[in-house]
Amino acid sequence: MRTQRARCKWASTEPLFFAYHDDEWGTPVHDDRMLFEMLNLEGAQAGLSWLTILKKRDGYRAAFENFEPEKVARYGEREKARLLADAGIVRNRAKVDAVIVNARAFLEVEQQAGSFDEFIWRFVAHEPLTRSRRRRAMTVSAEMSRELSRLGFKFVGPTICFAFMQAVGMVDDHEPGCFRHAGKAR
Repeated sequence: MRTQRARCKWASTEPLFFAYHDDEWGTPVHDDRMLFEMLNLEGAQAGLSWLTILKKRDGYRAAFENFEPEKVARYGEREKARLLADAGIVRNRAKVDAVIVNARAFLEVEQQAGSFDEFIWRFVAHEPLTRSRRRRAMTVSAEMSRELSRLGFKFVGPTICFAFMQAVGMVDDHEPGCFRHAGKAR
């Protein structure tokens, strides 16, 4: 049973966190669509709790056509109005605009680098950083933030980039007592 496992403290009391923590958080992601989704969900979290975003995740997927960047990049004023009326997501104009802007920047990066995966994982030399290298991960998140911002991405500050890195397994930040901590059987 999921509730019996020793988890990271942040995921140990809220049932909605159990599956997310156990099956996703900290697992290396190399799928471009999923990387796009997670980057934007982490941006949507700015000023809010991750629980709020996780509760609305299905709403985000429906509203943004499963985070298909090719579709989202074509959104105009009609789609923005639809999104700002959608209670299934955080209805913040800057955050809605950011997903659309990010889709366009994301496609540019894919075109230049071959894939977003190839581009983003180069920040950690294509190998997850361990919890013991947390200071290095913080430096990398600041570098990533600067580069993404330079390329036109929005809501990609260092804190958001660090949370993104944790979520997609670029940083394996599971606590030592967690059953998913590096070196323990998963």
